[in-house]
Amino acid sequence: MTSPSTRFSGHRALVTGASSGIGRATAVALAQAGARVAAVARDRATLEALAADLQVDGDELHVICADLRDPAARAGAVEASLEALGGLDLLVNAAGVIGSGTIESTTPEALSAMMELNVTAPMDLIQRCLPALSARPGSVINVSSVTGLRAFPGVLAYATSKAALDQLTRCAALELAPRGVRVNAVNPGVVRTALHRRGGMDEERYAAFVEHSRGTHPLGRIGTPEEVAAVILYLASDEAAWMTGVTLPVDGGRQLTCAR
Repeated sequence: MTSPSTRFSGHRALVTGASSGIGRATAVALAQAGARVAAVARDRATLEALAADLQVDGDELHVICADLRDPAARAGAVEASLEALGGLDLLVNAAGVIGSGTIESTTPEALSAMMELNVTAPMDLIQRCLPALSARPGSVINVSSVTGLRAFPGVLAYATSKAALDQLTRCAALELAPRGVRVNAVNPGVVRTALHRRGGMDEERYAAFVEHSRGTHPLGRIGTPEEVAAVILYLASDEAAWMTGVTLPVDGGRQLTCAR
């Protein structure tokens, strides 16, 4: 790693969804800012590639392979993270999944699967990390979506899960404030990641979606994972020490336009 910052020196962070997109950008930014990071994702190869790209030693980045849809895997990931880091200052819940579907086409099973990774897993991880976070005290940042703030057609289960994640953020912030633990969320608009393609879009549809999104985002473009990661680091920093329960749009103005 070249010319690392010391902004987060001495901090310990658990980042889920760290193999790609916003999770990866956040893990990179934290490590480059001096934090020790437990990077959690399903794909060990991409996690190891992350470590190789950063050129960090084993004390700065710990890769932990876990499928967070599985409660036992979540427990194991937290245990491994705490063992590797010796404590915790920050939990970033960036793992998530998207899918298309309307009120007519979305099955209860599809909704349940969406809720498991996008809502139940973050709640479970907060609960499991809470003793360590309370000891610092630390903070939690959930990666939500503009669809948690505004209604959009065709993504019913996803939007419902992100609205639930926003409410989880607010409720947890109230309940954990007396313990000094801050809980916030970022709500990105369309960001150039693999999320939509993993959710079922082929390359042609994704290219058309990106082009269309230039018009639906007032700033005229989609975002980058690094732009969202920068806001996550701000919320985790001392500069945001008086912020909790925030669901913060990082979306090029997308939440102002709704479903156009």
